[in-house]
Amino acid sequence: MQHILFKGSERGVKDIGWLKSNFTFSFSSYYNPSKNGFGLLKVFNDDFVEAGKGFGIHPHQNMEIISIMLNGKMNHKDSMGYADIVEKDWVQIMSAGSGLRHEEYNVGSDEVNFLQIWIEPKLQNINPRYQRRHFPKDKRKNKLVTVVSNEEGQQHCWINQNAKLSLGWFEAEKSVTYQFNPVNKGIFVFLMEGEAEVNGINIVKRDAAGFWETDQLSLKFIKETELIIIESPINH
Repeated sequence: MQHILFKGSERGVKDIGWLKSNFTFSFSSYYNPSKNGFGLLKVFNDDFVEAGKGFGIHPHQNMEIISIMLNGKMNHKDSMGYADIVEKDWVQIMSAGSGLRHEEYNVGSDEVNFLQIWIEPKLQNINPRYQRRHFPKDKRKNKLVTVVSNEEGQQHCWINQNAKLSLGWFEAEKSVTYQFNPVNKGIFVFLMEGEAEVNGINIVKRDAAGFWETDQLSLKFIKETELIIIESPINH
């Protein structure tokens, strides 16, 4: 097994008042040549947006863009005609494909906190698509729930890449094993809350770690923990 630890305290930071972003990988004005993604997982941002503020209309192309809503309420409006509101415990995806434009604003009274995740696509220039699903926290208690997959289905969002995203919420002293096909695959783990031991590596709130050359993760939860696991290709 190989691994790399991404300490939450060592993330890149951008604070422009209404937007506070924490960058695990190089993004925007933050550049670290040793942190240019984890395989095809290229962006993992932990963003906080003030009420009434947000991102005006802007384009995307050939990227799988996933938003995990941790708090607050944000709108989504795009050039495909979708106009939605996403709130805490919702997940939305955009397969940008040949190109789309969208905007998103904090339309609630509370601060929005969401994870912005970009994964390189499997196929280029596909027809763009949008999807969202609701994953209530109580349905994730002491188990991992698939929220995004490369397979179509009614229970999760699906994207244009051989990737899988899972959310979990575990009580202290619980444990779980995550198994996967290790061929050209890496696993990225991020803790929104809590503390865990993952394949013997200690991870705390807002830390992340990447693992490869293994076919499973053994997770032991020291404190009550909420986390995301991202399984994605590590090479083109």
